[in-house]
Amino acid sequence: MDESTARDVLAAAGLAREAALLSLGENAVFAADGLVVKIGRDAELLERAERELAVALWLAQTEVPAVRAADPRPRMIDGHPVTLWHRLPDALRPAEPADLAALLRAVHALPGPDTPLPGRRLLDGVERWLRLAGDAIDPADAAFLRERRDGFATAAAALTPHLPPGPIHGDALPRNVHIGPSGPVLVDLETFSSDLREHDLVVMALSRDRYGLPAQAYDEFTRAYGWDVREWEGCTVLRGARETASCAWVAQHAPSNPGALAEFRRRVASLREGDPEVRWYPF
Repeated sequence: MDESTARDVLAAAGLAREAALLSLGENAVFAADGLVVKIGRDAELLERAERELAVALWLAQTEVPAVRAADPRPRMIDGHPVTLWHRLPDALRPAEPADLAALLRAVHALPGPDTPLPGRRLLDGVERWLRLAGDAIDPADAAFLRERRDGFATAAAALTPHLPPGPIHGDALPRNVHIGPSGPVLVDLETFSSDLREHDLVVMALSRDRYGLPAQAYDEFTRAYGWDVREWEGCTVLRGARETASCAWVAQHAPSNPGALAEFRRRVASLREGDPEVRWYPF
């Protein structure tokens, strides 16, 4: 789905086609008519959209600071799931890792909702992303990632957690925290799951090693949370699974974006070489 297609869906939904584009990835996200509108890439994402709305309602009931839905049900428009959200006030400052840690502590203290959450299924999207990449990527690279996916899926299923399993955000990064007048608020709830809490913590460890997060900022995160996941022997397994998924995720953009193709090749090469500190760049 490109921006033009997403704007056509906006218009079909009765919203302003010229709305401001906030991001374009798995979803196209627009600020439109006082709302935030998320348009899923394809119909396969309908179930995820429904779950995200249910999670938003549950978090509102538990009083965890999180984005609130403006409509409790998704719309299907031209084969794309569309969800509407209340727009948050302008951010007062960028979110810091310690802000994220405080919200994760609140989420990790919750029992599960009445409607059970699925497992994280971190690697489930790999096949779809590689399919969308098509001939733009080397078939040998696609085969390499499929092999990694299978190996890490098996290894992750055998892990013994340090923390009690339960609700997790699933994509726990400062970019998914909004600092408003009332403090930090969680956004992008679509990967909420019930699984190893360590999934949420490995994300930041990987940010330190791959994406240039300063060591001091990571240390502030672990102090605010109260534990460093790198002390856990299963950390390398969950890290490897997330690296595999993150590499395949970039691949889906390769057919139309030379920058994505270059980043995909950088990531695959570092995985093939077994170098855990080659810098990756957010995309």
